[in-house]
Amino acid sequence: MHVPVLLLSRTRRRIQRGQAIVLGSLSFLVLALMVTLSFNLSHALRQKMSLQQHSDTLSFSMAVLEARALNYYAVSNRAIATSYVAMNSLHAYMSAASLTGQIMRASSKNFTIIAVQEMLLCIACEFMCDHCEHAAEAFQISSDFSDAGDDYDDKVSNFESNFNTAMEGLDLMVDNIHKAQSSVHEQTVKAVKDGTSHGLGQLKDYTAPNASELNSSVGSINANEFNCAVDGMECQGSEANTAPEARARVMTEIANATRSGWPATRKSPGGMSMNMPKYLNSQFFQELEDIPGEGTKLISGTKGTAKTVKDKGQLTQGGQSGGNDGTMIAAQDEGRIFHQWKDGLMTNSFKSEVWSDDGGGGHENDGAHSGQHRFEGVNVRALTGCAGSGNCFMKFRANPDPDRDWGQPRVYSYVSMPFRVGDTKRAPWELNSSAQVKLTHGQQGDGTLTVAATEGMAMSKSLVYYHRFGEDGWKEAPNLFAPYWRAKLHPFTQGDAQEVLDAAGNSEAAQMSQVEGVAL
Repeated sequence: MHVPVLLLSRTRRRIQRGQAIVLGSLSFLVLALMVTLSFNLSHALRQKMSLQQHSDTLSFSMAVLEARALNYYAVSNRAIATSYVAMNSLHAYMSAASLTGQIMRASSKNFTIIAVQEMLLCIACEFMCDHCEHAAEAFQISSDFSDAGDDYDDKVSNFESNFNTAMEGLDLMVDNIHKAQSSVHEQTVKAVKDGTSHGLGQLKDYTAPNASELNSSVGSINANEFNCAVDGMECQGSEANTAPEARARVMTEIANATRSGWPATRKSPGGMSMNMPKYLNSQFFQELEDIPGEGTKLISGTKGTAKTVKDKGQLTQGGQSGGNDGTMIAAQDEGRIFHQWKDGLMTNSFKSEVWSDDGGGGHENDGAHSGQHRFEGVNVRALTGCAGSGNCFMKFRANPDPDRDWGQPRVYSYVSMPFRVGDTKRAPWELNSSAQVKLTHGQQGDGTLTVAATEGMAMSKSLVYYHRFGEDGWKEAPNLFAPYWRAKLHPFTQGDAQEVLDAAGNSEAAQMSQVEGVAL
């Protein structure tokens, strides 16, 4: 009886030990799957972080390219404005030089009248007094002044060809500066559209070598955003282009506002003064004294200005908010000269004008004029047709909508990357080439477990924004005349996210982005 009981007890212990082996094997299998999943999750998180870092870097780098381009536009726009200032100065010099002949001619008119006055006194004394001789001398002085006026006209006309050459050179410089602006814009648009130009393609080597290129549809959004920042470029979804004349007024008034004091407002000291305008040559002053030899002369109210205007009538007007599209550059000088000689006295006005426009310009007085004064005008063509000539420039296109960031360009990135290595020698946690495990669960059937994510995506947004240095820098509106454009990563709005995801073809994620409470 004792032997069978002992055998039964041993048999039961053997059965229990077998159950432990089965349970242990299952536990090891679950543990192995958990370790595998842990490795896979760690790898996926690392890949996701690398991909997001690459997306952020790409978006920010493209924004930096745009900021640098906008800063270049600002600096080069200033160079264009400086060219117009130089043109104003050229006209100021020509007008001031032309004033010499006009002053001589006004003096000639004074002495003609003085000669008549002396002649009347001569008649009154029945030709038996000094007035008859004085009349003859006054007529001679008048003739000498007239001849001197002609001589000064000849001197001015002799260097007017140099003036015209300088104007042509400045006009050509404006065209060439804008050609450079157009080239920079074209290359920048290409870079933010393909995400690889100008060294951007090297970013993948450092952050995510297996990442895709920038989604082409998202790149097209970037290109449109950058075009929308420049008034005159083709743009969808923002403000319409203003007319070339409206853009011309901006550059015209800025160029006029940046003139130095002398071309803007030059005048003789005080009211009535024995001093001639200080910008005229001392030799001219001496000749003006020597021709009559005696007597008194007074110069009154000599003043002059040079300006980019629509017509000569605007020369003496202040800055304008509208109506001045800069079709001509003009200058004028004017004043009065008074002579008292013997028993006669007279005053006469003098005035010189020089202007350049697309009709060949003009020059008053005519005796100092030679050749054509050509100026094609400010921004005479639409920006898209201004690659060769037209005196165009880049102007910021503002947008009153805060949801459009006031017209400041946004830059997006959307990239994807396979998270599965596909090689069990390099990634054993993937178990096999498909990275899937099939399970049989009794009567409930078979199941499949994917232990490696197939693909991930990342998107980023940057903003190119304007901020002048200083405490009140935010108060200055964005513009393309000061180089204070910067770049930063920027949070998505629901509208941004949906636009980018729809463009990338990720409709499910686009719908999720519109759900309230979903973090973007």
